[in-house]
Amino acid sequence: MKRQLVPRLLLTVSLSVAAFVVLAGPAPKRAAPRNYTIEQFMKTIRFGGADISPDEQTVLFSSNQDGVFNLYEIPFNGGGQPKQLTFSKTDAIFVIGYLTDGRILYSSDQGGNELNHIYLRERDGAVSDLTPGEKAKFQFGGLSHDRKSFFYQSNQRNKAAFDVFEMDLTTMKPRLIFENPGGFFPGDVSPDKRSIALSRPYTSTNGDVYLYDIQTKENKLLTKHEGEVNNGPEGFSPDSKKLLISTDEGNEFAYVKAYDLSTGQSMVLDKANWDIAGDYLSYKGRYRVLSVNNDARTELKIIDTRTNQPIKLPPMPGGDVTGVNIADSEGRMIFFVNSSNSPSTLFSYDIKSGKAAPLVRGLNPEINADDLVSGEVVRFKSFDGMEVPALLYKPKDVKPGTKLPAILQIHGGPGGQTRLTYSPLTQYLVNSGYVVLAVNNRGSSGYGKTFFAADDRKHGDADLKDCVESKKFLTQTGYVDPVKIGIMGGSYGGYMTLAGLAFTPEEFAVGVDIFGVANWLRTLNSMPEWWGPQREAMFKEIGNPKTDSVALYNKSPLFHTERIKKPLIVIQGANDPRVLKIESDEIVANVKKNGVPVEYVTFPDEGHGFVKKENEITAYKAVKEFLDKYLKGPGQ
Repeated sequence: MKRQLVPRLLLTVSLSVAAFVVLAGPAPKRAAPRNYTIEQFMKTIRFGGADISPDEQTVLFSSNQDGVFNLYEIPFNGGGQPKQLTFSKTDAIFVIGYLTDGRILYSSDQGGNELNHIYLRERDGAVSDLTPGEKAKFQFGGLSHDRKSFFYQSNQRNKAAFDVFEMDLTTMKPRLIFENPGGFFPGDVSPDKRSIALSRPYTSTNGDVYLYDIQTKENKLLTKHEGEVNNGPEGFSPDSKKLLISTDEGNEFAYVKAYDLSTGQSMVLDKANWDIAGDYLSYKGRYRVLSVNNDARTELKIIDTRTNQPIKLPPMPGGDVTGVNIADSEGRMIFFVNSSNSPSTLFSYDIKSGKAAPLVRGLNPEINADDLVSGEVVRFKSFDGMEVPALLYKPKDVKPGTKLPAILQIHGGPGGQTRLTYSPLTQYLVNSGYVVLAVNNRGSSGYGKTFFAADDRKHGDADLKDCVESKKFLTQTGYVDPVKIGIMGGSYGGYMTLAGLAFTPEEFAVGVDIFGVANWLRTLNSMPEWWGPQREAMFKEIGNPKTDSVALYNKSPLFHTERIKKPLIVIQGANDPRVLKIESDEIVANVKKNGVPVEYVTFPDEGHGFVKKENEITAYKAVKEFLDKYLKGPGQ
């Protein structure tokens, strides 16, 4: 008898569901997704950081809601419209934070040249440049723990090395506390102002952490090791007794250990089956903010160090919590929530009361969120059996038998990663009927150090083969037209686009190159001096122009443009310090000689990426029109 209870129960449930369906009638048919313009997608707000005021009553943030990144304030508990504090129409302004007296620090460069300066905004709105200097870069290094000064890094003395200065907030006079001999990147200064954490990269997969004593000038190696181990400083404990260090020693993924500065002993603090992407302590040390790069998503925990247990965050809309900033009192915090189909929303959260408030929503209210598409993590086998991850975006309501055009989207780097975050360009293309596959080819970060190093000295070869193999995956979906697959990318992804057209000329129907490398010999020789030791790491990963010129010539699309037979569009900023405009000028001129359709869109006021909405709209509209003409074709 008992054995009959299970089928009876199942039958009862089935009948109940059937009865409900009959009583409820047919489910309402969802309306077809609406098509939106690029102008509507670009009304989405992007953020550039946020901070909580000293009295914890307001939140400062930077956003591009007026077309260029500027500073805004809004009450901590929400309500009303943000108050605009700066009104730049040319150069992007990014928040650093409040000082204890309510004055504000921010950072800005000139036309995208990446030569940032640090500015002080007085309470009356007056602004002064605290770091004047021609052709020098200044980077904020944190407020001192006593809040009486701040630290910054400058390459004014030596363009290839960043020195560290302390700026007194009363006198506004800087003093040098670390003269960089070269080869080091400065990290945090300890709360007691005694030490500076330094990183020393040798390659993209090997590096050390040093501890510099400001008083004695001793520079001590903390991470002696053998083989390829990537070590980097995360930050000091509030009592200055420990330094958190990220390492992958003996492990495929990065984890964090706490190094005791008095004993020289270390213990594992946080470890996961993916890379620990960030690990830091709040001002008094009550909370530890831990983020894990979990398969292109950010998995975040805020751990109460008294119990070593995560605190319970309020229910949030689906997505990743990022940019956590905890007030000095440790009673309030702010953060962003973002997903592949939802742009960032800025939230405030009162830890004691448990109340959260959305302060600024990034999505343009003209867009129905239901019309946006979520990215799906997929994997495919590449030419040598290696499993390659990718993010798939499929248009909504694809009719059976439909064959859609598709575009491969390749990230920058090398060594970057496309993550499940919101992209207006991706949503615009998918909304326009394109399948988008963002390939995290070998060499991408986030999937272990073996995968990360798998493209070393094989750029434009093994990683490109991954992209070619991804076409099989798209074709097997059944809804992608195998002869209408293009390739698109920015920076290193732009190089992959050009490499795809030049080295596999029959594989991709079109190419979209956004400030991509065309000539490795020139690019590696012209890297910004302030990259310092990172230049040598790039030489070891990609090739040294002095000793590997033949190999670099062979993998540079510029010298093989006679093979490019498919339509190409190139986007370039005139002030780009990483990929010089001449790279794009030459690739366009050479490909035009082949009688191939080539379009070229340049911006005199942009660098390596976009900071102005107007320019993004122009660029993305040109990309879509190009794809409609040469990839989708008439009648689709």
